[in-house]
Amino acid sequence: MEQTWTWSVTGNQVTDKTHAEIRDLCNTIGLSGIEGVVPLFDGKNNTELESIGKAYRNAGLSIKTFHLPYSGEDDIASFYEAVRKRAVHKALRWMERAALIGATIGIQHPTTTRYNVDEEGLENYVRQIGKSLETLLPEAQKLGFTIAIENMLPAGGGRFASRPEHFQRLLQDFDHPNLGFCLDTGHALCAGGPDIAPQFQDAMTPKLAAFHLADNAGDRDSHLAPGRGLVNWTYVFRNAAKMQYTGAMCIETPPFAHGPAYSLDAWKNLVSETQALTDRALAD
Repeated sequence: MEQTWTWSVTGNQVTDKTHAEIRDLCNTIGLSGIEGVVPLFDGKNNTELESIGKAYRNAGLSIKTFHLPYSGEDDIASFYEAVRKRAVHKALRWMERAALIGATIGIQHPTTTRYNVDEEGLENYVRQIGKSLETLLPEAQKLGFTIAIENMLPAGGGRFASRPEHFQRLLQDFDHPNLGFCLDTGHALCAGGPDIAPQFQDAMTPKLAAFHLADNAGDRDSHLAPGRGLVNWTYVFRNAAKMQYTGAMCIETPPFAHGPAYSLDAWKNLVSETQALTDRALAD
């Protein structure tokens, strides 16, 4: 089996750096780019955003994925219409801004609440997110953009998008060329344990557009570097190779080292250790 993807890191880990420093870091440690996040680009005008994207491309890098806003107020499945509409408006604004940088995939949390879907009703969540997607997906199509819905932590119960069957339902009801999914490996392990976690990837495979790689012990979303917890990386990487995933997999963790001012060696180890996990998985 062959590796068909590259590596990126989340912009949340490099918000203390300038874009020139980020580009130098990426090229030094073997990344294809970063996943964009709001703090790195907030306050920039359209011309500045286009210039930043061009500078990354000129350096042989890219910002293919962009994490759309995910604060408590950014709930596109909110039962409160005023909240939901504001969240959709904000997501649209950042989709347009992300596209100026060169991003083609927006990572979207389907909800920001922690309520149990068994108590609140799956149909209610499906109805509300459906209203939002009716607005977001046509705009994404105009931008050449994919909205990738991310699987969520269980948050003490059956939170919306914390079960594989929720993604089967989203695929059934909202199959659209600009709808995709983002697999968060750490969230999947916390939500389903080692037996259920792989089922998230299985359910998402027809629309799997992005990866967030993070490890943990299954008890909390500790964002350990890949290989430092209990995620079944052999399953993750072998199935990514089977589907011939060609994007940048985002390592959504800090290096496994003393921080927060991580050394260059620590960053190199983060990438090389993740690469070693992949090499072992594909060699088996």
